[in-house]
Amino acid sequence: MPGMWTHQFDRFVAPARGKPQLWRGALGVALIALGYVAGFGLVIAALVVALGQDEATAYLATFETGGTPTLVVMFLAMFAVPLLAVIAAAKWLHQRSGRSLFGPHVLRDFVIACVIAALIYGILGLALPVPFVPVPNVPPSLFLSFLPVALVAIAIQTGAEELAFRGYLQQQLAARFRTPLVWMLVPSVAFGLLHVDPSAGWGQAWTALPPTLFGLIAADLTRITGSIGMAWGLHFLNNCSAILLISLKGNLSGLALYTTPFGAESLSLGDPLIWQEMLITVIVWVCLRLWLARRSPPARHMTEA
Repeated sequence: MPGMWTHQFDRFVAPARGKPQLWRGALGVALIALGYVAGFGLVIAALVVALGQDEATAYLATFETGGTPTLVVMFLAMFAVPLLAVIAAAKWLHQRSGRSLFGPHVLRDFVIACVIAALIYGILGLALPVPFVPVPNVPPSLFLSFLPVALVAIAIQTGAEELAFRGYLQQQLAARFRTPLVWMLVPSVAFGLLHVDPSAGWGQAWTALPPTLFGLIAADLTRITGSIGMAWGLHFLNNCSAILLISLKGNLSGLALYTTPFGAESLSLGDPLIWQEMLITVIVWVCLRLWLARRSPPARHMTEA
């Protein structure tokens, strides 16, 4: 597709061209998946050591009702293991540095995306109607005591996902396939499916739609900037809103100031809340694209792509 492949993205993909074999990428995905399993295993092991088997089992069961602040932080922080697994995959399987997964100007783009997204979220939060009455959840004093470590944990969790999907997977696929139908769509759909609860059945398969849309937006920001910084910043801000401010009841809500009076199981694809969430995401993306269009130098496109 002409115009989709930018010079910035070409530089981003370049380190992945050294060893772009699909079997290496498949092994890399398996290593990353193993990192997710190992990370969760470490959380369980730490709880068993600290509390004992029975108490740890009971403590983990609180996840069904949203978890405690400590448990939510532990769950988010365990993404440090898959984050390291992504870097290990790049080094061991592709003989390239972990730094090459990030791209340039990561911190700058991260901050810019956070600021723009926070402004839009704030404006739309005041302008759009809230179709429910928020339920107070974590006391403000407890919330503030956990806030610093929670922000670090969310940065780790979102950073791990961006490195895996927009860094490693998007780079490696783009090194083999020129069409964005592969290097944009495949990581985005995989990202969406990762957010589906398999125990909920096919009736809840639609829950992959919002994260898939986000994945496409993050992939687009990555191809324009040649960096995961802006996608990471948007992801971080989005998760801060969903985990720390207003969370779905029972859905990792142990850190949130407020929750909805209903859980994810009560939502359907026709629910206005779902479409409002996706609309806000698209509006933030449009604002980021407008800012990027005005930034110097602009993204240059390679028409031969």
